[in-house]
Amino acid sequence: MKDNLTKLEKKWILYDVGNSAFTLLVSTIVPIYFNYLAERAGISSVNYMAYWGYALSISTLIVAILWPTLGTLSDLEHWKKKIFLCSLVIGAAGCVLLGVLTSWIWFLGTFILAKSAYSLSLVLYDSMLSDVTEESRMDEISAHGYAWGYIGSCIPFVFCLLLVLCYDKVGLTIETAMAVSFLVMAVWWVLMTVSLLKSYCQTHFVPADSHPVRASFRRLGHVWAELKQKKKILLFLVAFFFYIDGVYTIIDMATAYGTALGLDSTGLLLALLVTQIVAFPSALIFGRLSRRISAAKLIRVCIIAYFCIAVYGLFLVRLVQFWILAVCVGLFQGAIQSLSRSYFAKLIPAEQSGEYFGIYDICGKGASLVGTSLVALVSQISGSVNTGVGALAVMFLLGAVFFLMTEKWADTEPEPRIN
Repeated sequence: MKDNLTKLEKKWILYDVGNSAFTLLVSTIVPIYFNYLAERAGISSVNYMAYWGYALSISTLIVAILWPTLGTLSDLEHWKKKIFLCSLVIGAAGCVLLGVLTSWIWFLGTFILAKSAYSLSLVLYDSMLSDVTEESRMDEISAHGYAWGYIGSCIPFVFCLLLVLCYDKVGLTIETAMAVSFLVMAVWWVLMTVSLLKSYCQTHFVPADSHPVRASFRRLGHVWAELKQKKKILLFLVAFFFYIDGVYTIIDMATAYGTALGLDSTGLLLALLVTQIVAFPSALIFGRLSRRISAAKLIRVCIIAYFCIAVYGLFLVRLVQFWILAVCVGLFQGAIQSLSRSYFAKLIPAEQSGEYFGIYDICGKGASLVGTSLVALVSQISGSVNTGVGALAVMFLLGAVFFLMTEKWADTEPEPRIN
């Protein structure tokens, strides 16, 4: 494999640098600010975490409902970039609006809108992989996207973190500091997307139809029917549903988890910054390893590691333990996401990437509907956030079982080459 990245590959990777800033914001500063608004309204720490979990679940449910149709529509010639741009505009505008809201309920509602649009843009971004690179490079290019996204997102995040932690020293209120932070993240997200929007060309597509929406529903039905015959893809999606559920839930609720335990906010944010830094070389290393070791074997290693991380969460009570957790998550977070994306991209027809990645997203980010709800419900029932997080171990266990089944089953048609 050639080591130099093409211009289009670099621009595709650059979008990960932009959108990862929003991910980092959502997993760190946003839940802390929501906790501030919730406490001011007299909401308990357990209910705060539950409401946050429910908000995340609602946003993923919206994506799960909307995306199958939009994904199928995006496979039509010239449609992918249009839908991608709409998602970007709605998500960035929602991000800016979050900075001016002071009511916890309005804040939560706007967050759901912004998070949903952001997730929709990611599905389109994932489906672009087959257009921007060749099959033999997918594992490593996918890893580059996550790796540079992790380290690049630290640039605006560090500025926003310093502003939020030291707002009183520069004569600002917490509300003003948050407004500036949200604005900076939105601008960063948009600026990192401009070059991709200018250069991306949808090379794999379904011919345009005179009735695109009606045609998208018809083709979506065909895809679901096809999955019954493609056992390897179907079993992988089931496995992915379970194991990535836990991954996204940990990402989305890490800060809320630490805050509910009463851990120091500054220490939590710095620990999660370390996660980003550790994830950068780790994702690149796993990308390199994919040249010699199959993606399937590497994914299995990541699932086992995450199972251990979830179990460790049962015993977390101190900040130093949270730091250990953050480092462990960083080691495997980018790897399991990037390898799963490229593994799936090589299983599916390139011209139907939007359709299939729409289903992939239902089984992925949409699956965190189960994870966030599970953590919220178990936390409320048991009265312990540790028990809620520990319950995610079951999701990783089920994911491992179904992934092993994926490797043992084979479709009747020839298997695509995995590495």
